[in-house]
This record gives sequence, structure tokens and C-alpha cells, in this order.
Amino acid sequence: MNSQTYAKKARLLNPIDDDFLKKMAEDILFCQEIIRTILEDDSLTVLESHAQHTIKNLQGRSVILDILCKSGTGKIINVEVQKGNDVDHQKRVRYHASCITANITDTGSRFQDIPDLCIIYISKSDFLGEGKTVYHIDRIIRETGTIVENGLQEIYVNAANKDGSNTSKLMTVFTESDAYDDELFPVTSKRKRYFKEDQKGVAEMCAIMDEIREEGRLEGKLEGKLEGILEGKEEGKFEMKLEVAENLLKMGLSITKVIQATKLPLETVQSMAERLSHYLSV
Repeated sequence: MNSQTYAKKARLLNPIDDDFLKKMAEDILFCQEIIRTILEDDSLTVLESHAQHTIKNLQGRSVILDILCKSGTGKIINVEVQKGNDVDHQKRVRYHASCITANITDTGSRFQDIPDLCIIYISKSDFLGEGKTVYHIDRIIRETGTIVENGLQEIYVNAANKDGSNTSKLMTVFTESDAYDDELFPVTSKRKRYFKEDQKGVAEMCAIMDEIREEGRLEGKLEGKLEGILEGKEEGKFEMKLEVAENLLKMGLSITKVIQATKLPLETVQSMAERLSHYLSV
């Protein structure tokens, strides 16, 4: 793909797209602005923010978080953006919450010391179907209707419903190419304009698109090599299996899945995972 084609594609992207959001979220003030808007809290401060934060999980599926932030009150905030509608959104949130909770909790911590967690899940469609822009999901005692808290806050936001709220206006900026709002969202608008209209910004976006494309190519090449191994079409089968197992562990696959893919003994993969623990730690 030539540079002109990349530039054309880059200008069609918006914050709702993964590649675009990855660059937008490198700015902590962008993260703070969108979180303040959705939580309706202009006093909220973001002390730390991480774009495309990876949590490795040797016992199950690892996750890459779109945005992971820590607020001034110590609350952990995960912002996820999902353009497609081919996933179970609520179970995705549930899994993210469990992985993040395990990751941020120190060994030996008391349960009351587990940090509060807020997950803001932004989708293009209104998959809950109740006609709202924002949905706050509460834990309720069925018999009495009383709300009970356990430190987890779930907020679902969609771009499908236009209710005139600031969050709805933010979703317009997130999804429509020519939409900006410098008064309400100065950081978001400026950063979006930079990556869509400024020559240097477009070049940065093209670079990240090329990087992601190359990662996908290498992953496909690795999968092809693995297929060849399992079909017995390559020399040095065992040595190659070891190499593939190491790469799969580094990519975040669980020990169980690596064993299923390579047919290597449990002891071999466990020993390799321990050796790579410094690489796999978050």
C-alpha cells in the first residue's frame, strides 16, 4: 500500500476507530477530557494514562485495554471503544473487570483495599436497545430494589442516540469525520484535527497503521509456520515447536492454549513460561 493510499485511509478514521484512538489516547489531557464529560465531573483529574495497555494472563485470555487511567482519588478507569457489534459487549466488560482487578491488586491485600474500578464502554450502536446515550449499570437487590456497591462501576455509552447532552455531542465528534467542538471539547477537537488534517499528524497515523499491518503480517506468518509444523512438513519439528511456543507465550496465549497448539509436554511449556516471566509481567 503506497503512502498516498495510507494518507487517504488515515483521514477517514475517527476516534471510534482503534488505530486513531491509540494515537489520540497518548495525550493524558484527551483522556481526562472525555472521562470528565462522560462522568459529568469537571473536577476529576487523571494522574496516569496508558494507551493500548496489555495485561498478560498465563491462565486465560490476555487483554489489550484501549485506555487505562488512574484518577486523583485512586480510582482506576478503563475506557474501551468498540466500533463493531460482533462481540458480547457485557461479557467483554465482565472479563476486563476481572483481569484489571487481579492486575491492580497487590498480593496479600485485604478485600476492602482493592481499588475501585470504573469501566466506560463506548460503542457505535445501542446494543442495549433502550434509546439512551448513557447507561449506568447498578447492582440491585432484586427483592428490595436497593442498590449495593462493590467498587465496580459500569457505564455504557453509544453514538446511536442523540439526546443533546454533552456526552452525545462528544460521540458525534468520535464518529463523524467533519465534527469538531472546540468549545466543549478543545483537547479532543484539536488532537482529532491534527491527525486528520495536519501533514505531520497524518504521517504519524500512517506510521501506526503500517506498524499494525506489519504486526498482523508477522502473526499470520507465525500461524502459517505453526500449521506447517503440525502437518509435519518442516524439518527440525521439535526445535521449531519450541520456537513457536516461545513466541505464542510472548503474544499472551495461555499455557493451556500453547500446549494445545504445539502438542509440547506441560512441563516443557511451564518451564518456558517461568523463564519468560520477566517478559510476560505487566
